[in-house]
Amino acid sequence: MTEVFRPVDRCRSCGAAELRPVIDLGAQPLANALRAPADESPEVHIPLAVVFCPACSLAQLSVTVDPSVMFDSYHYFSSYSTTMVADMKALAGRLTDTLGLDGSSLVTEVASNDGYLLRHYIDLGVPVLGIDPAANVAAVAVERGVPTLVEYFGAATAAAIVADHGPSAVLHANNVMAHVPDINDFVAGIAIALADDGMAVIETPYLIDLMASVEFDTIYHEHVFYYSLTAVDALMRRHGLVVADVEHLPIHGGSLRLFVRPEGAAITPVVGEMLEREATLGVARPAYYEGFARRVEELKTRTVELVRQMHADGSRLAAYGAAAKGAVLLNHFGIDHTLIDFVVDRNDHKHGLLMPGVGVPISGPERLLTDRPDAVLMLAWNFAAEIIDQQAEYLAAGGAFIVPIPELEVVRR
Repeated sequence: MTEVFRPVDRCRSCGAAELRPVIDLGAQPLANALRAPADESPEVHIPLAVVFCPACSLAQLSVTVDPSVMFDSYHYFSSYSTTMVADMKALAGRLTDTLGLDGSSLVTEVASNDGYLLRHYIDLGVPVLGIDPAANVAAVAVERGVPTLVEYFGAATAAAIVADHGPSAVLHANNVMAHVPDINDFVAGIAIALADDGMAVIETPYLIDLMASVEFDTIYHEHVFYYSLTAVDALMRRHGLVVADVEHLPIHGGSLRLFVRPEGAAITPVVGEMLEREATLGVARPAYYEGFARRVEELKTRTVELVRQMHADGSRLAAYGAAAKGAVLLNHFGIDHTLIDFVVDRNDHKHGLLMPGVGVPISGPERLLTDRPDAVLMLAWNFAAEIIDQQAEYLAAGGAFIVPIPELEVVRR
């Protein structure tokens, strides 16, 4: 299937030829390739393995999948996460105040999804423009009053935006920088799009948290890269940008919020402190990655044993979260429709479809109360607190959540 994916033999960021193995999760279906029950076409399985570059410390997939296969149509809608929407409202208000944004400013967002962030700037009277390659998701944003350009972002797109709309005072890029194989073109686009005193606000999952908490299910074909600050710093400087400030966030199991400005901007002490910590950990040395694959297999053994034992004892099992990480966990652990009756998710665009690879049907969360499964495997563990709070009635009725990451536990009332 060389038309769908191709192996890489050089670092996508710095071009170095020596890439070292981290973990191999085997051949897996595309994690967001949800299927209709009547679809009998064969599923494409693609190698899913991570390597890292000792030259610039960037961890990355060993193959590149054609982005159009994954992103031209998309099932993920950010507005279904109450936590994320609230966080973005607060961030928009904070940046509008601290940067003095007004009706003459322009805020852009790359991978703007359904307008979950930019709508808050509109409420504050700040002009916005979204950029997203998924026409179905962009259409929802436009319906909500968020102007959205259906394009992949890079240097050419950035130049066109500047010509048509002017430079950006703020450019947001939430959970997209990990998705772009041609990362140098993407960052070059950021440099072009920003005003001389502009700021890019970038959120991306943090490699250090992934390693520490065994978050292997955040590894999937859409996530080409797994960033340390060390890797991001080198990447930005290559394009005349600097990480001026950084915040460590709990979202998605641990993320970085990077405040990137044109070269010459002041850099806060916290950036240097985090770079020093990563140097001490040894993110550019093979020893740092040793043992990660073993810890994933240990987690797999414990989780599968628990699920199989509960099933053998007559318990009826479901799962929560039809997102990509859930597909990776189910496929790597071999937990399929013979063990799990259904998956629930708030995103009604997914209802009636099947999880890729394992064939588990997807329904709405209300099914937890109508069907009353004995236990629910928490696939969306990154929003576990929010979901458990929403499902208080299910727990009160005697239900339980099996939360596999960061530590396997069973949560009851």
